[in-house]
Amino acid sequence: MNQKKKIIATIVILASILLAFLGGQTFSKYITEVKGEGTANVAKWSFKVNNSEEKIQKINLASTINNQTLINNKIAPGTKGSFDIIVDGTEAEVGIDYQIKFINEQNKPQNLIFKYNNKEYNSITELTEDLSGRINANDEEKKITKTIEWEWPYETGKTENEIQKNDIIDTENGKQISAYNFEISVTGTQIVPTE
Repeated sequence: MNQKKKIIATIVILASILLAFLGGQTFSKYITEVKGEGTANVAKWSFKVNNSEEKIQKINLASTINNQTLINNKIAPGTKGSFDIIVDGTEAEVGIDYQIKFINEQNKPQNLIFKYNNKEYNSITELTEDLSGRINANDEEKKITKTIEWEWPYETGKTENEIQKNDIIDTENGKQISAYNFEISVTGTQIVPTE
């Protein structure tokens, strides 16, 4: 019986090894790890006004006229001129909403008027709504020039009575106002990308 026990023990051991080998194969799985990198290029932001990213050059209305009858480049009734505000998103790779505001207007001569796109404004602050706009990311032209005209008419009014009243106003403005001031604020904001 000893021999029989040895044969049985050997068969049990061989069967155990065979079962372990076959059973292990049934529960095995393939595992492969592949590594890579995530990357995204960031769209470039660029917004300039009158070729500057920081501060707009001071706009002096008197420097926009060419009139030999004035002393020290000062404005007076009968003068007019224009100036440009250039909004530039040329180097930007995103769309831009821009808004041009004139704020803190002080000491405006009453009969001084502004014009933009053939529309007349009594105050430069009234221009804000009409000067806002959008530069789309895929626009061919991303440099927008806004030309603003100004005029202090020599005579204001249609009737003789209106002209006389406005001459008095112009004279008083000339005595009391030494400097007409306003500030310019130009804001460029990235357009939210949509699907």
